[in-house]
Amino acid sequence: MLQPDHSLTATDLTPELSMFWSLSGKKIQLIESNYDHSCGSPVFTEGGKYTTRGWTEWTQGFEFGSGIFQFEATGDEWFLEFARTNTLDRMAPHLSHFGVHDHGFNNVSTYGNLLRLQESGICAENQWERDHHRLALKLSGAVQAKRWTNNNNGGFIHSFNGPHSLFVDTIRSCRSLAIAHLLGHRCMDEGDSEVSMLERLIQHAKATAQYSIYYGDGRDRYDTEPGRTTHEAIFNTASGQFRCPSTQQGYSAFSTWTRGLAWAMLGFAEELEFIRELGDTDLDAIDGRKEIEPLFLKAACATCDFYINNTPIDGIPYWDTGAPGLEKLGQGYLERKSDPFNDHEPVDSSAAAIGAQGLLRLGRYLGTTNKEGKRYFQAGLSVARSLFSEPFLSTSPTHQGLILHSIYHHPNGWDHVPAGSLVPNGESSMWGDYHARELAHYIGKIASGSDYRFFDCVPQTND
Repeated sequence: MLQPDHSLTATDLTPELSMFWSLSGKKIQLIESNYDHSCGSPVFTEGGKYTTRGWTEWTQGFEFGSGIFQFEATGDEWFLEFARTNTLDRMAPHLSHFGVHDHGFNNVSTYGNLLRLQESGICAENQWERDHHRLALKLSGAVQAKRWTNNNNGGFIHSFNGPHSLFVDTIRSCRSLAIAHLLGHRCMDEGDSEVSMLERLIQHAKATAQYSIYYGDGRDRYDTEPGRTTHEAIFNTASGQFRCPSTQQGYSAFSTWTRGLAWAMLGFAEELEFIRELGDTDLDAIDGRKEIEPLFLKAACATCDFYINNTPIDGIPYWDTGAPGLEKLGQGYLERKSDPFNDHEPVDSSAAAIGAQGLLRLGRYLGTTNKEGKRYFQAGLSVARSLFSEPFLSTSPTHQGLILHSIYHHPNGWDHVPAGSLVPNGESSMWGDYHARELAHYIGKIASGSDYRFFDCVPQTND
């Protein structure tokens, strides 16, 4: 299981962050110089070169959003202009994309981060751009809110698979609903009925907590350990009844795909931060703070505990905790460092990049003077230290990826298996690289005594 280093501080990672940002900038420029965008958005690497994969267009915001964090870390205006120009020129179709649940990924990573720079005074004042980004984020939230399926307990934002499908991933993409709510946007539907984006966020999160996460309380025969997640929950759209767990990218419906686990860890931790800043009046109109916060906290703690208990000591998980080849790694494989070069099952560094931020945020939410809060926080720092070092940090000047040993879709066989290997390794993903940059940015903020939250692009006022 993950062994947090309780002596580690955010400041201790300063040398790793310095190396990280130096490599990161070179990777962004390498992709920009060599990638052919007419092929589609870059998704993951094959042989060290970024390629695309036509499933959904969910990674372009990560590509351009990476430039924003690079600019903040280094002050190099090239990266800001890279992010600004590409967001304005290429991201508009993502705002009105009714076919995906990924609005919080694509649009908050670009328009949201650019607006945050404007609101914080980090970049020069430009009222037109500020108004443009605010309008973009309102539209993105409304489009995501429209992607709705009613069920017996409210409803959820359905995945691109169709109205029957609830993905655990989407909890992090709900950021678009949160920002649109903070911006005061009115989402209108048939007959001029008004849709509350905050209510849809809360209902979706409740559905995710109820149907995508297990708590060891006997929900079914396979509910044996709190915090296990299922990638997909299936519903009867005629009756609204839950039917069964499922998966697209994990090993089975009854095992835990670790990137899905990581999305839940980070998503619920961020939503706890968000609702803590809301006035009681907002929450009283839905279920009230006393019902919402404990439910979100239970989900966040359960998933973070499961991650800690089911990840090797260095904090880098294997791609699915029930993958059949894990037993071939030998007894006690969780008591050793992860091995991305083994012959049986791949690791997924992108799950670590996402999950580490969830651990840090939950730890800070609970308070690092609190025993459990300290445990989560130190676990997050320990994962980051592993990620920002070899063999996970890509130091090759020709490899376009930043964080190595990321996995996309192992069941479909999409991931590159290098010559001489039996499982995928040595490659990067756009979401893994982006979330590593976001993680590095967040740790840098903590080290300097400040903060970074997705909703900082909207000035906060409590009632």
